[in-house]
Order: sequence, then C-alpha cells, then structure tokens
Amino acid sequence: MRAMVLNAPGERLVPQERPGPVPGPGEVLIEVLACGVCRTDLHVLDGELTQARYPIVPGHEVVGRVAALGPGVSHLRRGERVGVGWLGHACGVCPYCAAQEENLCDAPVFTGCTRDGGFASHMVADAAFAYPLGEAGEDAALAPLLCAGLIGWRTLKMAGEGRRIGLYGFGAAAHIIAQVARWQGREIYAFTRPGDTAAQDFARALGAVHAGPSDAPSPEPLDAALIFAPAGELVPQALRAVRKGGRVVCGGIHMSDIPSFPYSWLWEERKILSVANLTRQDAHEFLALAPEAGVATHVTPYPLAEANAALADLRAGRLKGAAVLVP
Repeated sequence: MRAMVLNAPGERLVPQERPGPVPGPGEVLIEVLACGVCRTDLHVLDGELTQARYPIVPGHEVVGRVAALGPGVSHLRRGERVGVGWLGHACGVCPYCAAQEENLCDAPVFTGCTRDGGFASHMVADAAFAYPLGEAGEDAALAPLLCAGLIGWRTLKMAGEGRRIGLYGFGAAAHIIAQVARWQGREIYAFTRPGDTAAQDFARALGAVHAGPSDAPSPEPLDAALIFAPAGELVPQALRAVRKGGRVVCGGIHMSDIPSFPYSWLWEERKILSVANLTRQDAHEFLALAPEAGVATHVTPYPLAEANAALADLRAGRLKGAAVLVP
C-alpha cells in the first residue's frame, strides 16, 4: 500500500510503500477513495496534540470501500462504501462510555493521530466506527463531512436554538455548518481573518447576512458564536459579540492560549463551551441530515503524493472550503 507518513513532529510527510495491512477481529480493511485534509492534521504535524504517536499516517476524513472483513464483522459487506472519522474507537466500559458520552472516553483511539489514517491507499478501521455512506454523492465531496461536518454539527447543537449565529473562521467546518444553519432558518454572521475578502465573499454566497473581519464588532448581538479558527484571542471577541445569556462554543481540538479579559464580558450568564471529539450518534444524525439540508461541500482535490502542498495551502488560508486527497 502507498502512504504519506509523518515520522516526527515538524517534519514533512514522506511517501512510503508498506505491506498491505490485515484487519483483525472487529476490523475492516478499507480501500481509500478520498481523504479530507483537516486543520487537526496540522496540529498533528506540528506536535500540538500530546496524545499523537509517531510515525503516523494522518487523515481522518476518509471515504472508501470495504476491501476485507476481519473476524466477527457481519454488518458491513465487501465493496460497501463507508466513511471513517476522527473517533476511531471507544472503550465502551469507562464511566463516560457508560453514560453515552463516548466522545469523552478515557481510552479512545483517534484516526490519523493514535492510529494510522487515510493519507494512504488503504487503512484498517474499527468496523463499529465505519459509517455506511450509500452510493449518492461523489467521494471527494463527502470526505469533509466526516470531520468538518461532524464537528460542525456537534458545535451547532451545543449552540442551542438561537437565531443569530456567528461563525469565527470560515473554512471547511464553517462552510458546511453555515448551510445547515441556513436550512434551519437561522441568520449567519461570518467573521474571517482581517483582509480575507475572498472568505467573506464565500460566506455571503452561502447566505450569510453579514461577513466581515474578526476584529470588528458584530452588527447585531449574537445568540451564539461558534469558533472554528484555532486562535484563542477570538474567545474574548466572541464574548463581546454575544447577547446576555449567549454562548461561545469552541469547536477545535486545539487552540492558542486565551488572553485574559474583564469579568464583565462573561457576566450576565454568558457561557464558554468546548467541543471534544464526537459520538457515533452525532455521525448518524449528521450524515442523514446533510443530504436533506442540501449540503454541498466546496473541495479542492490533490493527488495523495501532494499531501504536503495541501497542508501548506490549508495553513496559509489559500483554500475555499476544504482540501481532499485522492489516492
């Protein structure tokens, strides 16, 4: 099999030929058709996630076909198209799993972080965490739904039922969840890097009633602000934008330090929340909802061998929507 391997934090991915992996009990071998490139891959690349192991094959927005079934797998079939996301396994026995909070599992496995992921021609996955996708939709277009979409969905759910929703950082997750929120009848206020007029135009094209720089105040008090950019300085700005009782939801797995701010900005029952991973229930909900909501992802395809270029374009903010690797 072909794979792009990260041997140590701070290095470039290097191509590598490996023996074909064999699925163990409860696992499936997946022939990768497309794999989205996520900001979390940059955090793995930069060594910002303490749980990451190296060497590692990144990638956790995987669309592929089941190539082989391990012992005990009966709910999937060879040739079936499936998706694999960030949460690759949960222990099922810790207090969090027992409380239906497997996203907080004490002994999780993360695809492309603690287990080899989808920047490859093939990968092995826990069959219980491989989601049937059916045959509708193109492989590359579906890939961003497996993380940007799922994390965006969980973040939006944590925002509550408010009508005015602010999105800070208008990349892969925001461009997906903006469509869902508009379908739900909400108003979208998009906030981008100062000077990023292309992202602001993109947000308006997707129905945002306002799109402007993140260092400017919101034109209306927001019911909730969703932060997808990994910039801690956005938290105080978002707090100032939400109404009394409003929520600021941090949707990323990693963020730079949050600067201090006056208590008065948090007072009046404003809330700061974080999203950790996702559950299989989130996945089943969102993957069923996305076609109903008419979600259309905007993707830029790259050959697998150009994974470093895709990561560089993501880091520099040169992408409209999401990058997707196609083996």
